[in-house]
Amino acid sequence: MNVELRHLRCLVAIVDEGTFTDAAITLGISQAAASRTLAALEQALGVRLLRRTSREVTPTAAGIRVVVHARRVLAEVDDLVHEAASGHTSLRVGYAWSALGRHTPVFQRRWAETHPATDLHLIRHNSATGGLAEGSCELAVVRRPLEDHRLDSVIVGLERRVAAVPADDPLAAQAAVRLADLAAAGRTLMIDRRTGTTTPDLWPAGGRPAMEDTYDVDDWLTAIAGGRRIGMTAESTAHQYPRPGVTYLPVRDAEPIVVRLAWWRDDPHPAAQQVVELLTALYGVTP
Repeated sequence: MNVELRHLRCLVAIVDEGTFTDAAITLGISQAAASRTLAALEQALGVRLLRRTSREVTPTAAGIRVVVHARRVLAEVDDLVHEAASGHTSLRVGYAWSALGRHTPVFQRRWAETHPATDLHLIRHNSATGGLAEGSCELAVVRRPLEDHRLDSVIVGLERRVAAVPADDPLAAQAAVRLADLAAAGRTLMIDRRTGTTTPDLWPAGGRPAMEDTYDVDDWLTAIAGGRRIGMTAESTAHQYPRPGVTYLPVRDAEPIVVRLAWWRDDPHPAAQQVVELLTALYGVTP
């Protein structure tokens, strides 16, 4: 037997109301129907969810855990129904490490001013598609070419590459650095192979720095601030994540990073074009 939404609603109603009688009234069903529905849920899950006495009904330990999940599932279903019935009232934009750097707060405020009926949510998801392929968002800001042919994208901006070095590293005293400086002996470069824009191909085969993998921007910053490692990233990271102990420096001889907005090719969000127009205006790029 499968677990159905009516099972979860019945359980939550019984817990909230305290009795089967009151829960039945809330649900608009008979007390017998409420009892059968709860019994069906317990049978489907294979656990006892409620303790029944002549005076009260209380959840068991397993019941408490199931109620927590049930509330979340029912809330998500309610959100889904509301969104489907009223059109796209929310827009989730994903990103891997940094959203839009210095443009992030301006983007958020201008969107709220010009599109008050569509709530904007920025979501960090450390994947190659910024959470798009994983279903976490409808649009995504990405800084690597997309390999998934189900997705489409357009260039919305360019960003400089910057080096991130410990504040007490000799490089921190310079106004800018070169790629060769980052490959100097004794320095290890932290890179994220899944989502990052720093790859060994930026250096000639014989002049590449030692590299170590990282999987999260906070871990990356912590390692650099601790004096053990260095990094290279988009300038948006420097704006999004200033960190004591870390100095960001422009990299003179590195190509800029292309910033793209991506979406599902066969199901673009209705607001995609408006987002493209706003971002290209902020970055000063002609679409």
